[in-house]
Amino acid sequence: MANIQRVLAVLSDPTRQRLIEVLRDGPLSVGDMAARVTVTQSAVSQHLQVLKTANLVSEERVGTRRIYQLEAATLGELRSYVDSLWGDALGAFASHVRKNSQT
Repeated sequence: MANIQRVLAVLSDPTRQRLIEVLRDGPLSVGDMAARVTVTQSAVSQHLQVLKTANLVSEERVGTRRIYQLEAATLGELRSYVDSLWGDALGAFASHVRKNSQT
C-alpha cells in the first residue's frame, strides 16, 4: 500500500501525467518526449527521474540515448488499487439501497 500512496503522489503532477500519457504509445527518448510536451528536455529528465523512483517507468540505454517505457507491473498494482476502491464504493451503494428500500 505504501508504494501505491507514493505512486498516487507522483502522479499528482500534471507534467508527469502528461509524460505517462505520451509513453502509452510506446518507448521514447527524453528528446522525443520533450518535443511532445510543453517543458524543456531538462525538466522532462527531472520528471522522469521521479517517475523512475516510483517504478512507473524504466530506462534502457541505447548508445548515448536513454529510452523510457512504462512499467506494466506498477500500473497493474495501481489498477488493482483503483478497482478495489470502485468495488468498495459499489458495495457501499448497494448496502445503502438495500437499507433504504426496506423503509
